[in-house]
Order: sequence, then C-alpha cells, then structure tokens
Amino acid sequence: MADTSAFLDQQLVNGSLYESEQRLANRTGALMSAKITGRPTAEVIAVYAAAARPGNGNGIVLDIGCGRGASTLALTQVLPQATVCAIDASAALLGATRSRLRAHDLAVHTVRADFHHLPLPTGHAALAVAAFCLYHSPTPQAALGEIARCLAPGATVILATKAADSYASLDRLVAKAGLDPDATCRPGLYGAFHSGNLRSVTEGIFTVTAVEHEAHRFRFRDLAHAAAYLATSPKYQMPDDLAGNADAITDHLRRTLAEGPVETASVVSYLTATRSQGRP
Repeated sequence: MADTSAFLDQQLVNGSLYESEQRLANRTGALMSAKITGRPTAEVIAVYAAAARPGNGNGIVLDIGCGRGASTLALTQVLPQATVCAIDASAALLGATRSRLRAHDLAVHTVRADFHHLPLPTGHAALAVAAFCLYHSPTPQAALGEIARCLAPGATVILATKAADSYASLDRLVAKAGLDPDATCRPGLYGAFHSGNLRSVTEGIFTVTAVEHEAHRFRFRDLAHAAAYLATSPKYQMPDDLAGNADAITDHLRRTLAEGPVETASVVSYLTATRSQGRP
C-alpha cells in the first residue's frame, strides 16, 4: 500500500493527473452536480479579493495553481481594472483557463510555472490566490515563502484547501465494495496542507487575518453518479480493468452494493493573510 498521498507523487502530478483537463473536468462536474450545500469557492474567493482592494483595484493579481480557471474568471470579473496572471504547472490547464476567459470576452496573462519557483519579480504583486493546490507540495511553507517573495509589503494572500478527512464516506464505500479494500487507510489527498494545519503552516510567513471553515455536503443520485467521481480519484488502488473506468466501477458497485443515493461531505477552509512589511 502506498504511504504517500497521490497528490504528492510528482510523477502523477506532472503526468496523468493534469496532462489534460479532462480528468479534472470530470471530477469537478460529478462533484458539483452532487452538491447540496456549500457556496461556490470561486465566488467566495472573489468576495475576499474585492474586500482586499489590491493596488486600489488595479494592482497585479496572481492566481497560483489556477486549474481550469474558475477562480481566474471570478477574479477578473470582480477586479476589472487589475492585471490578473494565471499560473499553473500544467499547459493543458492554462489552455483551459484561456478558453474559459475567452468565452466571456476576457483576456488573461498565463505563466507556466512550479509554485516553488515563480518566474516573477520580487515585491510587485498586490494579491495572490492559491486555492486547492498547496497540498501538492511536500513543503508547503517553502511554496508560501516563494509566494510571499512576489508580493508587495502589506499585500494580501488568499488560500483555500479542504479538511484532511474530506469525502471519508466514499473511502468506506470503496472498501465495502471491494474496489480497494485498503481505501480507508490510504493517505488523504489533502494531507500536506489541510484545514487543520493551514493556519500553523502560514503563520511566520504571513500575518493571518481570518480563517473561515465551511461544510459542504453532497448527494450522488445513484451508484453510477458516485462512480463518475470515483473514477477520477488518484487515491484508490483499484484493479487495472476498473481504474479510471466509470462504467466498470458502476457495474462492480451494482453487483456488490444496494442501489441508491450516496452521500458525502467535506470542509472547505479559507485563509486570508498579509505580507509583512519586512523581508518575507
């Protein structure tokens, strides 16, 4: 059994997890169609960003680990005078971000980079967002230090992550069905940077101003709907003929479990902080 989170496996992170946008699109689509409580995270981030008034509204804004661009779009819309720069290590996801903004007749600067080594000048950005990405770092404090380097003194950072035990009921379902008997023992996807440690990891690099935790609940309508999400998870170790195959996972679930809705939950945590006036 693997003893490291799949999100820390750099071969996966730099390869199959994000070599195209499709896995992430499938994952997000299945999860969002099951959501019954919880605000859209991009909208929450936009509210925090608007309140920060970076550079009086026209400063440089960094969306680090931008993914498919949901937060980039929200930032561009709420800060129309700002210069928004979307940053991600995946060329495919940067392409998806550009396409998303083009669909709204908006342009965005994109930079392909690892958040440990940002090809950006020191002390220029007025705001940085890093949402659902720092758990890919075995040393998130080092990544935060690099983000701090890029920010002007007094600038704001907005971070978002999830609880370490998010979607635990799905682990139990996978184990009960025999898809991965050790599912409940697998390292969590959010183990390196999660709701329980984001304040302690951030303090010392930034001055924390607020932390907010919000429960999100999900109800997949049936086993096929749950399988569409499970097929996108890098956490489980399923047989080769099942891994990544939503139809095959559905068939297996239906043979081993009673059909019906599947419920799960997560906690999404937001932290806002400011860059100190001295050196980061």
